[in-house]
Amino acid sequence: MPDYHLLAKPAGAACNLGCKYCFFLSKENLYGERESPLMSEATLEAYIAQLMASSPGPQVQVAWQGGEPMLRGLDFYKRSVELANRYRKPHHQSILHTLQTNGTLVDDEWAAFFKENNYLVGLSVDGPRAMHDAYRIDKQGRGSFDDVIRGWNCLRQHDVDVNILCTINAANADHPLEVYKFFRDELKAQYIQLIPIVERATEQTIAFANQGWGGHRGVDRPLYKQEGHLVTDRSVTAEQFGSFLNGIFDEWVQHDVGTVYVTTFDVALGSWLGQHNACVVSPTCGSALVMEHNGDVYSCDHFVEPDHLLGNIGQTPLGALVTSEKQRRFGQNKFDTLPKYCKECPVLFACYGECPRNRFIQTPDGEDGLNYLCAGYKAFFTHIDPSMKTMAKLISQGRYADEIMQMPQQNAAVQAPA
Repeated sequence: MPDYHLLAKPAGAACNLGCKYCFFLSKENLYGERESPLMSEATLEAYIAQLMASSPGPQVQVAWQGGEPMLRGLDFYKRSVELANRYRKPHHQSILHTLQTNGTLVDDEWAAFFKENNYLVGLSVDGPRAMHDAYRIDKQGRGSFDDVIRGWNCLRQHDVDVNILCTINAANADHPLEVYKFFRDELKAQYIQLIPIVERATEQTIAFANQGWGGHRGVDRPLYKQEGHLVTDRSVTAEQFGSFLNGIFDEWVQHDVGTVYVTTFDVALGSWLGQHNACVVSPTCGSALVMEHNGDVYSCDHFVEPDHLLGNIGQTPLGALVTSEKQRRFGQNKFDTLPKYCKECPVLFACYGECPRNRFIQTPDGEDGLNYLCAGYKAFFTHIDPSMKTMAKLISQGRYADEIMQMPQQNAAVQAPA
């Protein structure tokens, strides 16, 4: 049984916010308004039992996401911890509980629970107030910044392990240092994830999509699918994406190596060390799946749509769904569908075409399957190459990557240590 990671949706696509770029809100259309989006106790127990039984590694991650997973209520999570402790393999499995939240529902009771049970909490913030509130709004169209920061402060006061998830979008993409310094200097964040917003659309859906997914419900909101060659006005451009990453990297590599951890940079360093530490930069994928509130398992969080439904844990064991031929083909297609242009690229080792969801434009010679963000990734990987070689060399010598900050900048960027 291979290692795998599964995101579970305990409240489905239900959310107390209406973020304009959140295409996952449309996934409620898969099940209709008559079906409750809340995971049942029976599904919870079946999921935890099957997860523990099918996970081969020494650590099992019980990962919750949404929508807004905290809508399921605190008692649900207390029960999930009890079940994980009951079903884990004695003397073999440790458990990491994780939850991704918008933070608006966090209070002292929730934060104390997270701390007591060693939860790793991801909190979604898109930068300072104006940038965050551009798209991360509630159902009435009001900005969520104040409630999110209150949640962040509550988690920090209770010493919960918490990181920032920041999307890169049209509202913040031209302000990399302002975003980064807000996280580092004002929020005192040490762990930051940067996720590009690329919302695909067809000619038939682009007008609707540009209005935003968060303000519509039911039949007024079509099911979002990974299809179409157009993108919404909120989407980051490839050039903006590359410049954003480069701007933050230059600040980070001079001042913050070893004290601030930016997932994109950590994953990139792994690539320079010959490791693939995330599915988006691996030659193949398929080991990161998602389960909806009713036990339906899909190939990937970005492909929760009928064509990528693998089955339901009530009828087929989770382990069998993870190792199914359909899922194997899904993962292998990541490499098999790479254009020749990508296979001949000098930074292929650091990218491997990134996520298939973004591979919908043509190469310069007209071949389909190029990543929409290709130009940005190529600019970023080319820009960081000297520094990555330096840090990789330091690590290979048994030294620490943060030593790069003590090197003369004109040398550190162009020359690895002897």
